[in-house]
Amino acid sequence: MLKKTLFILLMGVLLLSACTAGNTNETPMDAEPTATEETGPEPDPGSVFEGERMPCTTVFGYETNEETDSYQDVVDQLPPVTDEDWVKGNPDAPITVVEYADFQCPACAPFASYLEALLDFFPDSFRIVFRHLPLPSIHDKAYITAMAAEAAGAQGMFWEMYVRLYEDQQVWYYLTEEEFIDWVKIEAENFGLDVDQFEVDLLDEEIRAQLETETEELLAMGVHYTPFVYINGRIFRQGNPNLLSMIGINEFDGYEECPPWVIDTTKSYSAVLDTSAGEILIDLFPDSAPLAVNSFVFLAREGWFDDIYFHRVVEGFVAQAGDPSGLGAIGPGYTFANEVDADLSFDSIGVLGMANAGVDTNGSQFFITLAPATNLDGGYTIFGKVQDESLPVLSEIALRDPDTAVGFENATIINSIEIVEN
Repeated sequence: MLKKTLFILLMGVLLLSACTAGNTNETPMDAEPTATEETGPEPDPGSVFEGERMPCTTVFGYETNEETDSYQDVVDQLPPVTDEDWVKGNPDAPITVVEYADFQCPACAPFASYLEALLDFFPDSFRIVFRHLPLPSIHDKAYITAMAAEAAGAQGMFWEMYVRLYEDQQVWYYLTEEEFIDWVKIEAENFGLDVDQFEVDLLDEEIRAQLETETEELLAMGVHYTPFVYINGRIFRQGNPNLLSMIGINEFDGYEECPPWVIDTTKSYSAVLDTSAGEILIDLFPDSAPLAVNSFVFLAREGWFDDIYFHRVVEGFVAQAGDPSGLGAIGPGYTFANEVDADLSFDSIGVLGMANAGVDTNGSQFFITLAPATNLDGGYTIFGKVQDESLPVLSEIALRDPDTAVGFENATIINSIEIVEN
């Protein structure tokens, strides 16, 4: 039986842009609607996908290409985690996340906040290791903010300053370095630090020179964007769901293998969603999206969708579900490729699509359109359509903004999903 622990914080699928040395385009991207039995033959992946796209992969089978291979070579040269590192979390955690980051990097702030939230909810699952990678070519306070964190760390409050710098990034981002120093000294005082000693450490020329030397070495090695993240020694790229899925496996009894083939594409399938808002009948499209339908049918029969909420419901847009934690961040432990059918469109209410964190990162999360959303065409798999008689039920699904919602008291729950095969 799958664990179904619910939490009061919900975060959408996170999409980040990277801060790259010499690149001034730093605007973060907004999130989108991130058995053994007799069956028919599994379709030939070559007939469904072009090139070398993998139909399905697990978090233990990292997809590689020339770019990831080059970064993996860099990771292999980086030093192991030691007592000299800034480490937070369970020292014996099965997942170690090493992050090279810059406190002035806009893409780093939401990622840091995300890691903090996950650590709060999954304290036994992973440890965070933070390492500095200031990018002075694009951030005028890259070094002084790193020095501020180190100065606080010298008095045992590195992680408190880490959180404050990211939380208040928009407050100090456009200050001059001198104005920033005045601001951060006030923060140090608010923390109860020895401000005189803090200022001495903040302006320590020897420590800064060492930081600059280490930064130049990292850039020369090939670590040239932030956040530069690797997990258990493997490179992690923005938009990749491996971190989320690995947490899902450790906390929610996810799957270490891609799902077995449980459908027959020559047959028709429908899904009956028993929800607190009413029954929703959905026709599935195995011809157009065999991978999505197969995964959905498999997970439904496994009970993955039992007793979970529509965790993200945006009026005039979509109702999203499929994460047993309620965080909007957990996957089943595997991901599979997009299946785009040019004859299908999110042009009406009731279209069933796969949420993802980028191309070919589909897992268990799905959404139902509450209005036409043709802007999603081409980026998300369409694998079903709500039957006309069930369309009125969609208006009864409770709205829920994951950025402001506290708890699930008024949220619409999916009690179970029954698959009907014809």
